[in-house]
Amino acid sequence: MAKKELRTEILINAPAQKIWDILTDFAGYSKWNPFIKSIEGKLAVGNKINARMEPPGAKGMTFKPKILTLEKNKQFSWLGNLIMPGLFDGEHIFELVDNGNNTTTFIQREKFSGILVPLFKKMLDVNTKQGFEMMNEKLKELAEK
Repeated sequence: MAKKELRTEILINAPAQKIWDILTDFAGYSKWNPFIKSIEGKLAVGNKINARMEPPGAKGMTFKPKILTLEKNKQFSWLGNLIMPGLFDGEHIFELVDNGNNTTTFIQREKFSGILVPLFKKMLDVNTKQGFEMMNEKLKELAEK
């Protein structure tokens, strides 16, 4: 089975709690997030949510990932798939590392697996990664206000 991981990080001059509040306010995503345009549903382990992603220069998609982890002010993740498990699965992880000096390192990554991963390699490396970076920049801007 093909695998691929994307990883981005950014240093934000704000406490983890402030960033967490922005990240978990799904209703606010449409106002600031250039990559994940909307999320609907309750943030709780085991719950399915509706997420709309629109990578720059690529076709957007809506999917229903399941929340895998939830650790307040530290991390949450979900697992989504295209059509059915095993074709193209993505575990999306948001991590907050409190640097202890009122700054936080925000890490956004996704682990892809499935038989269709090679077909999407170029889109992931270019469009999806750019989407991660755009979201990180906007999150930083918002949290540092």
